[in-house]
Amino acid sequence: MKCSVKAPAKINLSLDVLGKRADGYHEVEMIMTTVDLADRIDLVETADQRITLEVSEGFIPSDHRNLAWQAGDLLQKRYKVKKGAHIYITKRIPVAAGLAGGSSDAAATLRGLNELWGLGLSLDELAKLGGEIGSDVPFCVYGGTAIATGRGEIIRHIDAPPPFWVILAKPPTGVSTADIYRALKPDSITHPDTKGMEEAIRTQNFEQICGLLHNVLESVTLDLYPEVDKIKKQMQKFGADGVLMSGSGPTVFGLVAKESRLNRIYNGLRGFCDDVHAVRLIRSGNTCLKPDKDGML
Repeated sequence: MKCSVKAPAKINLSLDVLGKRADGYHEVEMIMTTVDLADRIDLVETADQRITLEVSEGFIPSDHRNLAWQAGDLLQKRYKVKKGAHIYITKRIPVAAGLAGGSSDAAATLRGLNELWGLGLSLDELAKLGGEIGSDVPFCVYGGTAIATGRGEIIRHIDAPPPFWVILAKPPTGVSTADIYRALKPDSITHPDTKGMEEAIRTQNFEQICGLLHNVLESVTLDLYPEVDKIKKQMQKFGADGVLMSGSGPTVFGLVAKESRLNRIYNGLRGFCDDVHAVRLIRSGNTCLKPDKDGML
């Protein structure tokens, strides 16, 4: 048996940090939505009970450091599965980019192995398990659009935003999420209007969505990485309707309503940034589908 699963990237339309928790994590409130830039996870059932992993990009760990490997190992041990699996990840989402690529790979692995091994777990059960691997994994299990609270693992589903294009641009540098949170000064935070953003999404008001984009980590990353600030300013100059950094960065995204403007922004950014993508929103959440005889989900 084998199956293939898509692992889509996410962007943060709003990201707020409410304080430091006793467990060392930060209390957050985020509105996240998935976009159609995805890794591909190919899973093959094996009889030897080993979890093995290959990644298309050789610099990415293929052992216990990889969240997808951790997902397979945790699922197997928690439910005493007597079979193993080989996981192959074809990367398209940039690494260390603020797009939850590793978390999405883990979530897709949970969904795929759940079907491959016939465990019959619900998305809620998989999301709870995913919270043990990483804070973004529960959201990535569901996909779609949601408000994430706690350390990111408490998910409340909301309406999808109206259709629009998303331009993603990542500079060559990677960013450490832990370093950005350490540099964040709580007293200097200007909190986003999360309720206003939720209402703008509910009423499908694209202009208000663009006006309410806010990420409290953005100013920290822009100070530490001037190249991220340069991308943001260029994206605004080229005419994106709304521009924001995703997660802890360094990827910057632009929301674009008119396709006629999309190519101009894309080509302009390609002039000084190699990692640029033009994608659409994924307006529905993930589902758990049974693999067909060819192993495709």
